[in-house]
Amino acid sequence: MYYVSRREAACLLLLATSSLWMTAASPAAAENAPVAIKGYDPVAYFTLAKPAIGLAEFAFEWDEQRYFFARADHRDMFKANPARYAPQFANYCAVALTRGELDEGNPEYWLVSDGKLYLFGKPIGPGLFQRNLAENVAKANENRWLVQKR
Repeated sequence: MYYVSRREAACLLLLATSSLWMTAASPAAAENAPVAIKGYDPVAYFTLAKPAIGLAEFAFEWDEQRYFFARADHRDMFKANPARYAPQFANYCAVALTRGELDEGNPEYWLVSDGKLYLFGKPIGPGLFQRNLAENVAKANENRWLVQKR
């Protein structure tokens, strides 16, 4: 018969308790992920052609951010292909990136072009970006490292 010392018993108890704690902490960690695009539904820009506030009941975490959706089918569409619907530069203004700057995008100022969603910090952003679309997309992509650095 094998006897467990007090030290071994304490270690086993600590191990069991910590694994229970880590299992319980997982859902909470998902809820603490930053909210993407201020809670707006990224799929709505494509399906409704306008911004729509998402609901927490239709949340989905992707790329270390929590996305909210106005409807369950929007969440399901996003789950199937998140890169198609997520903004091109996370929560940042596409025009600012063309200048090598990081400014927060406002979900009310947006553009869908060539099947991609872009956000802007000011109402003039979509028009400025569209004037030289190919050049602006290239410049913003050159400065994408600024977003990835954050």
